[in-house]
Amino acid sequence: MAKVFDPQLVLRDIPKLLAYLPETLLITVISLVIGLILGLGIAMVKIHRVPVIDRLLAIFVSFTRGTPILVQLYVTYYGIPIVLQYINHYWGTHFNVNNVPGLLFVLVTFALNEAAYNSENIRGALQAVDAGEIEAATALGETQWQILRRIIVPEAFVIALPTLGNALISLMKNTSLAFVVSVVEMTARGQIIAGNDYRYFEVYLALAIIYWGLTIITEQLIRLVEKRITRFQQQQVPQPAKKLRFNLLKRPASIVKRGETLD
Repeated sequence: MAKVFDPQLVLRDIPKLLAYLPETLLITVISLVIGLILGLGIAMVKIHRVPVIDRLLAIFVSFTRGTPILVQLYVTYYGIPIVLQYINHYWGTHFNVNNVPGLLFVLVTFALNEAAYNSENIRGALQAVDAGEIEAATALGETQWQILRRIIVPEAFVIALPTLGNALISLMKNTSLAFVVSVVEMTARGQIIAGNDYRYFEVYLALAIIYWGLTIITEQLIRLVEKRITRFQQQQVPQPAKKLRFNLLKRPASIVKRGETLD
């Protein structure tokens, strides 16, 4: 009787699966970067309530957050070729709709999904930044771009980091769905290995161990980044905006000039 469970096969399959780890990490990193950029843009539009665009993006976020990512992947897989056919017909282009790489479908789906989720996290973090520091920086004559770059984004990043870290872990695990559009990453490679010897349990157990290990490593890296950022902020010389607030608080109310506040 053959072994019902063979631990040696698990150890054998782990190196084979790790050979496709770069593909998984590539999808994760590219989707994360694009998702953060788009998420920041969506958050800024919603904060400033840009007419029409604000409502359209609200519908996009609601749709993305309200549908499974696997369904979104299929919508992208079948939708992009249709869009290309319309472009070819009306604009006279010659895109080959049958030769679209599967990686493109995966990146588009995951990047848009990350953008929708991250936009809400980023919006909450931006709105949590101390308004007094922004007012003080404005009083010092800093431009909106300088305030955004020096005060708002750094502080919002620290606030949003734990939530963004959880989103990164979820994204990394969701890359296992890329096999449905013929992208060979670790999960797809596992299916190929299991199809050769029909030892599915050992292969998927090996995959579970790898994803578990990646999750633990990612969590530790996020904690390390949080500690480093906190330590860096504590060691920094107080920003001009903080200096102004401190000085205003020290000065008697009788000598505070017009336009200054004692918040």
